[in-house]
Amino acid sequence: MSSADILSIFSGALTTLLLSAAGIALGLPIGLGMALLRWARVPAAAPIVAVYVSLLRASPLVTLLLLLFYGLPNVGIEVGPITAGVLALTMNTSAFNCEVWRAALMAFPKEQIEAAQSVGMRRGLLFRRIVLPQIARTSLPGLVNEMTQLIKVTPVLAVVGVVEITRAAVRIGAYTYEPLPPLFVAIAIYVPIVYALVSAQRWIERRRARLEVPT
Repeated sequence: MSSADILSIFSGALTTLLLSAAGIALGLPIGLGMALLRWARVPAAAPIVAVYVSLLRASPLVTLLLLLFYGLPNVGIEVGPITAGVLALTMNTSAFNCEVWRAALMAFPKEQIEAAQSVGMRRGLLFRRIVLPQIARTSLPGLVNEMTQLIKVTPVLAVVGVVEITRAAVRIGAYTYEPLPPLFVAIAIYVPIVYALVSAQRWIERRRARLEVPT
């Protein structure tokens, strides 16, 4: 395997990182927004969100990707492989993030909300100062787990022509007739990416634990 082949796999890694980052950056706030709609039991929106989340969680990512890539042009919306990939990743991860956020919201102590409301704190300020910091802490392990899963499912994007880490490794193995070396390189790239996410989670948790230690 030549240096050009290794660079090709690293180019695929960059694509994986960019698409995953886009899916995470969009999926986190969308998931939170949907969780808030369900938590608040907004009459019109909550049932729709519940159905949407159930459908997305039950649908394989590859099926959703193909539906977007081939279905949207039929209704006059042209999408390329990258756009379809980002949409599929965002829709998929937002549904799972919604359930992580919602579990934290459902477990949030109502006494704290009632105490804040009793002193006249507005809903927006209550959410920013009291609710969000606490649910972000309790949701962190689940959210990081979903982020790592998102990175590891990016190889399905190859079905619409996106060349990510695994696709690049498979192509190199096909024309060199040596499939194992490029796959080992691909794994060697995946491991530190996932390890970095888990390490960031642990660092945040340790830092929060130090800040909460009474002086």
